[in-house]
Amino acid sequence: MASIQATGAHNLAGKVAIVTGGGRDIGRASALALAACGAAVAINYHSSADGAESAVKEIEAADGKAFAMQGNMTSGDDVAALVERTVKEFGGEINILAHVTGGLVARKKLSEMSVEHWDFVMALNATSFMRAAKAVLPHMKNGSIIGLASQAGRDGGGPGSGAYAASKGAVMTFTRSLAKELGPDIRVNSICPGMIDTDFHNIFTKPEVRTNVANATPLKREGSSEDVANLVAYLASDEAAFITGTNVDINGGMLFS
Repeated sequence: MASIQATGAHNLAGKVAIVTGGGRDIGRASALALAACGAAVAINYHSSADGAESAVKEIEAADGKAFAMQGNMTSGDDVAALVERTVKEFGGEINILAHVTGGLVARKKLSEMSVEHWDFVMALNATSFMRAAKAVLPHMKNGSIIGLASQAGRDGGGPGSGAYAASKGAVMTFTRSLAKELGPDIRVNSICPGMIDTDFHNIFTKPEVRTNVANATPLKREGSSEDVANLVAYLASDEAAFITGTNVDINGGMLFS
């Protein structure tokens, strides 16, 4: 579990952040990391209420500001409600969007894939990113938007992950487009995690595959949610002021791009 003291090198004092998918794993760790750097954090969650609420308690115990709010980021109404509450509670400007919402849903090869499955995965991973970015835009004069792509967006992913890989490729391309559209005041980057120790791989990847992949990397381990969260905090900060339109690999050297 991430600690509120885990990160703090980047000065985000006075900044307001939204983290979607913030109830567990990378999202929860990112909320804690941004708060540790001084940001007030709105934590969206879909079904991980315990993780989101405990993150709020941890942030508040360290004299930070946060709230947790349930919402489905494929719903325009839920996205709008999250942004509205953030502006109301933390002031009129949003400075950081870390959009971690997403998932594989299920492994399905093309022969067994329905259009409904394809559409749902696209909505969950790519369209939700568009909805969130569009909703914060009127409140973001200067800031940083950070999406969650995947190594699968570069290499196509494993068996049965075609819809997921395609949706993450869409996130990557949309990131480049938004960086051109929203600069110079708003920077847009996304992160491409490899094998990270999260529920994603607990559910969808066999233990022996995880071990083999980790051992094949130069660093000989899986990444942690905190590893990714540290990158989120960096990209949100002024230290990354000349970085935009990038899709940053974080995979222990498993794939070079």
